[in-house]
Amino acid sequence: MAEKASGNGARLTARGRATRERILRAAAEMMHVKGVTLTTLDDVRAASGTSKSQLYRHYLDKDALVRDVVALQAAQVLQGQQQLLRKLSSLRGLERWRDAVVEHNALRNGAYGCPLGSLASELGDQDEAARKAILRYFDTWEGLLKAGLDRMKDTGVLRSDADTGELATGLMAALQGGHLLAQTTRNVRPMRIALDMAIDHVKVFAAAGDDTTPPGEGRRRR
Repeated sequence: MAEKASGNGARLTARGRATRERILRAAAEMMHVKGVTLTTLDDVRAASGTSKSQLYRHYLDKDALVRDVVALQAAQVLQGQQQLLRKLSSLRGLERWRDAVVEHNALRNGAYGCPLGSLASELGDQDEAARKAILRYFDTWEGLLKAGLDRMKDTGVLRSDADTGELATGLMAALQGGHLLAQTTRNVRPMRIALDMAIDHVKVFAAAGDDTTPPGEGRRRR
């Protein structure tokens, strides 16, 4: 595997890669908690325990660091979603996905929102390149949901007239809107309600005799 270059184009040693990784992960955590605007390079330097020369060797400016933060957050989010959705093939599986994302968000009482959604909200009107990159990541995420819904349609769990693209978009909108409300209220209940309603809409297209839970049944868990 080729060694990754630093911000000035030099190839990195193992120690250099470790330093870059420490800088990047410190920046990602700070930008998720404080926001991109309020996170300074000095903050990142202090949090990562690096000198100014080390920091600028790897990142010549904040824009370069933000680009790598977006890529890192996307990779982590999509890896987790891939694990949850790669075998999605039933309505109960969709409910289990809902439970997993709500319970994960409950670890911080909804604080800080979705890592990708928060970056999109902050960078969307400021950095066109970042907006387009985040859009591609959201498309990939939505595609994972659509693939699961397509499997349900192919196996007869959903009716043939189900528009899996629209249903996947609805689930994503409920998820991101739920993240925002949970972040604002510091309570994951609005997120669960939004996802329950989106899943109830998917159930409208359930074929007779499938494994569906009746609409609203998933709301009993809190």
